[in-house]
Amino acid sequence: MGGMIFLYCPKCGTQLPDTAAFCIKCGINIAGVTQDKVSSPERQVLAPSEAKALNCPSCGAPLTPQFGEMVITCEYCGTGVSLGNDGWRSVQKQSMLPVKFSERAQIEAEMHNLMDRGLLHRHLQESSNLEELNLSLVPYWIVAVSARTSILASDVAMDVGKVAATAALIGLMGAAMGGRGRGFGGPMLTGALLGTTMTGGGRSSTKSYDFADNYNFPVVALKALNEHQPKEYQFNLAERAIFDVSKMPKGIKILNGDVGEEAAKFQAKSLVTQLQSEKAHAKYHMIQQLQSEVDVSETELLHAPIWFARYDWNGKKVALVIDANSGGVINSIGL
Repeated sequence: MGGMIFLYCPKCGTQLPDTAAFCIKCGINIAGVTQDKVSSPERQVLAPSEAKALNCPSCGAPLTPQFGEMVITCEYCGTGVSLGNDGWRSVQKQSMLPVKFSERAQIEAEMHNLMDRGLLHRHLQESSNLEELNLSLVPYWIVAVSARTSILASDVAMDVGKVAATAALIGLMGAAMGGRGRGFGGPMLTGALLGTTMTGGGRSSTKSYDFADNYNFPVVALKALNEHQPKEYQFNLAERAIFDVSKMPKGIKILNGDVGEEAAKFQAKSLVTQLQSEKAHAKYHMIQQLQSEVDVSETELLHAPIWFARYDWNGKKVALVIDANSGGVINSIGL
């Protein structure tokens, strides 16, 4: 994203003409400050947090933050700014996914496959009324997350094998004793043998396991779009490119966000912790202890093209959230 070079007051963050010697707002001597301090995009503050208006750091177009917004995308050049503890800053890493499903008829055909013959196998679309269908460019924070999970779990496979062997032994002994239910091999012996099996003869069958994962975890930057939040879905980041608003289909709405970078990191950490727990419970049984260490690092603002569809199915609301880059289902609601 090319564009003009601007100066920013290192004290109050006011954007200034590149010939300014003094800040027009706080009066600090700009000439006495090094160029690195006033123009470096990594250090600059466009405006203080309470600013009601600011200019795009790339093209100079006016930006007007709405109440609650923490991520703004310039509608003219696509440059993003976000609100942090020290004020409005340029978003350092900003990307986009190309739109491959841009036509309404194209996505309706894809949803027909998903609802009637593919994912759901319920023939829902044929008996539903489409109430809403729109394509938007939704901001997601992509948070780099590393997670390591340690668990203590019973070795169920070993215990089940012992139970099966014990049951077979009891059956043989019962048959040999002529089926005398209260004699040798009756209920008392059965219980004693099963008890010995489950405790492993006094030797614990608990084992420790570890597994680790790295994620580029997406966090939707709009609180109102909680249905757009992926659980395990991953965008095809290999296809992302530097954000260029001119490459977006005409008429697509570019949404701003109200979830800041720090809040996104906290949410990503929480969601990955939950995901690690779900993975552990899916793989291991009788978990006695589980602990995850989750670390977050750098972030990136990704503009993802998303189709949102809402149907009425016999009075029940059904919704689909679809990735317009891959055609994959990010989420389904009411199904």
